[in-house]
Amino acid sequence: MKDIQSQIDHRRINIKKVGVKDISYPITVLDKEKKVQRTVANVNMYVDLPHRFKGTHMSRFIEILNRFHEGINLKNFHLILEEMKDRLDAQEAHMELEFPYFLRNIKKSSAIGTSEYNCRMHGLLDSGDDFILEVKVPISPPVPDQESKALPRSLGHWGDATICLRFKNFVWIEDLIQQVEEVIKQSSTSAPRSSLSVENIAKALGNKLSNLSDIMWFSLMVENFSEGYSTFASLEWPENWNRNSTGKSSAYFGDGPRI
Repeated sequence: MKDIQSQIDHRRINIKKVGVKDISYPITVLDKEKKVQRTVANVNMYVDLPHRFKGTHMSRFIEILNRFHEGINLKNFHLILEEMKDRLDAQEAHMELEFPYFLRNIKKSSAIGTSEYNCRMHGLLDSGDDFILEVKVPISPPVPDQESKALPRSLGHWGDATICLRFKNFVWIEDLIQQVEEVIKQSSTSAPRSSLSVENIAKALGNKLSNLSDIMWFSLMVENFSEGYSTFASLEWPENWNRNSTGKSSAYFGDGPRI
């Protein structure tokens, strides 16, 4: 049987992205307290398609994913991207994972045992490595201390802070969430709920994250939910950052703990 997909295509038209998406798949993530946390991710895998090929064998994406069954972590992230590039003869390979991450809530005033955070990882392999971690942290004004043993009164979900970062050295998801929540708590307690602004929280978060030595680059967006519309503020540090000017991002896949 002829391999139609790998035949020469004389139209000389490059396709930027071709692949598979919305695959529900089990993964493991590093948990600072429990060492390992198992969760289920939504996976997207894609490569570029050089103009000389008619198409891509889509089944190979699934074959590659299955080779790392339940062993998908940051260390294997790079290996998966390498195999995608090699087997699909691509110049660049991408993989995206979106998954819920759970933390035990140790606050005495909380009636819920765990908190859920939506996380996303995007890995790119072309002439170098690139890896971005994204974490969405809910913003809720802190519940006032209560002496009674009744269930605490909820002040509601005010909005979200979404942090995207590239790091020089390993960063725990828990530590990043803690840094963000500390800033949100300080901003919430220093001003009444009605005076909270996306601008002030974004600036406070930007000041906090820019002083963390393990972070190479970050962007953030603070969003406030309102009836009929939402307000937001976003920033990036450092501005006009270019990963090519800093060399290969091999630190993401170096020695040390693995997400």
